[in-house]
Amino acid sequence: MTNPEDLRNHLSFNYEELEELNLEAKERQARYTNPDELREHYLKYLTDEKRLKAVTICFSDIEGKLHMLDYDKKFLLESYDNLTFDGSSVRGFTQVNASDLRLMPDWGSFRWVPADVFSAGKVICFGLIQDRDGSPYTSDFRGRLKNYLEELRSSQGLTTNVSVECEGFLFKGENAERNYTSHEGFDLVSKGGYYSSLATDTLRLFIDSFAESQRALGFENEKDHPEVAPSQFELNYKYCDALIAADQVQLYKLMARQVAARMGCTASFLPKPVAGINGNGMHTNISISKDGTNLFFDGNGEDGLSPLAWDFVDRLLYSANDICLTLNSSVNAYRRLDPNFEAPNQIKSSAVDRTSMVRIPLGNKNSARIEVRTVAPDSNPYLALYALIKTGMTGPVNEEEVQENRRSRTRFLPGNIYDAIRHFKGSNFVGELLGQENKEKFVEQKLASAHRCPRELGTLVKTEEVRFHHEITNQYIWSQF
Repeated sequence: MTNPEDLRNHLSFNYEELEELNLEAKERQARYTNPDELREHYLKYLTDEKRLKAVTICFSDIEGKLHMLDYDKKFLLESYDNLTFDGSSVRGFTQVNASDLRLMPDWGSFRWVPADVFSAGKVICFGLIQDRDGSPYTSDFRGRLKNYLEELRSSQGLTTNVSVECEGFLFKGENAERNYTSHEGFDLVSKGGYYSSLATDTLRLFIDSFAESQRALGFENEKDHPEVAPSQFELNYKYCDALIAADQVQLYKLMARQVAARMGCTASFLPKPVAGINGNGMHTNISISKDGTNLFFDGNGEDGLSPLAWDFVDRLLYSANDICLTLNSSVNAYRRLDPNFEAPNQIKSSAVDRTSMVRIPLGNKNSARIEVRTVAPDSNPYLALYALIKTGMTGPVNEEEVQENRRSRTRFLPGNIYDAIRHFKGSNFVGELLGQENKEKFVEQKLASAHRCPRELGTLVKTEEVRFHHEITNQYIWSQF
C-alpha cells in the first residue's frame, strides 16, 4: 500500500536554509524596498515554486489576538488584490450590516516557516486591512503603525528601532488556560530558579526547540534562559524596525504556543497567571536613528541620553495614565503591577530602579535607548508601539513638571482595569491618538471583559479573568452571555 506522504511533494527547508532565506527577506523589508517591486518578486516566486500549497495571511484584531487565513496558492495568485473576509466575525471590527473587509498581503513581511511547526508547503505573510472603498481600515493598528513609521521616515528621515523582552510561562497540559479553574490553578513544568534549569528538563527542551524555530525565522537570536519565576522563560533577539518588531511579537507567541502544544504543554503570556511569583512583562526598548546615527545618545547628557530622548521620555510620563490601557489591556495585567514583584508601576524614569515605568539602560552610541517596562505581553503589539512612539514624538508635556515627573515616587499607574479605563476614556489626547471611533471600540471591549470578571482582584487568580482573556476566549464562549 502506498504511503500517503509519498504522493505529496510539499516544500520543506532545513533550518539553516530557512534562516538564510528569512534574513534576506527581513533585510529586503528593512531597506524599505518599493512595495511594487516586493509584490512582483514574491508573486514570481509563488508562480515558479510548484511545491507550495498555501499562503497563510495573518492579521490582528483591535485587542491584539492573531487571526490566520490559509489561501490556496493558485487562488491567491489570481485574487491577491481582492481577498475579503467577514469583519463582523472579529470582535471589535465591523457590524453585520457592513461586514466585508479586504485583506491585502503586505509582501515585505513574507517569510518561510519551519515545516515541523507550521506543516510543509506553506509560507506566511502579514496582511493590511482595507475598508470596502479601499481605504486603510481605521481599526487595523498594524496598518496605522506602518503608515506612521513611513510618515516619520519620509518627512524627517527617522527610523524607529525596537527590541522587546517577552516573558512567558510553560504549563503542563494542552489548553491549560481554557481549562483553568481558580481552585486548581496551573501546573508548572519546572520549579527551578533564575538561569538554573537543568539541561534536559522540560522547560529547557522547550526553550531549545523554540529558539531553533525563532532562529529559522530570522529573528537574529541573542540569548535565551529560564526567568525569575519557576517555569518562566524569555528569549531575546536583535532590535529591528518597529513594524518588524511588532510582527515578530505575534510570531514569537504563535511559535511558543505551537512548540509547547507539540510537547503536550501550554505556553502562556498572561501577565500574572500565578499569584505569589513574578509575572510576565514585555519590556520594550526604543531608540530613534537617522542615517545610521542613534539620536537618543549623548555622551554628555543626563544618563547618556540626548535632549530628543529625554523629550520622548517626558511625553510618555506625562500621558502614562492615559495610555496605560493600551499597554496593559486585560484584567489580569493589573495583578502584575504589584510593587512586591519589581512591578514597573511608578510613573518616573530611572537608570537603576526597575520599579520605574521607564528605565534608562547603560548604553553607548550604538545601544543608547529607553526601556518601557510597563508593557504587558498580552497587549496588542501594534497598538502598544503606535501609542508609545506617537506619544513620545508628539504627545503633550508640561515643561514645569518635567523634573518632578522624571524622578517622582508619588505617582502610580492604575491598580485595576476600571481605573485604567476611566483614565483612557476621559483623555482627549487618546481620542486624538487613536481616533474617537477606536477609543470607543476599545473601551467597549475592555469593559465587556472586565464585567465578566470579579471586580476586586484579591489574591486569587480568578477563573473568569483567565477564561475570558482576549487571547484565549472564542466567540462561542462570549455568546453565552
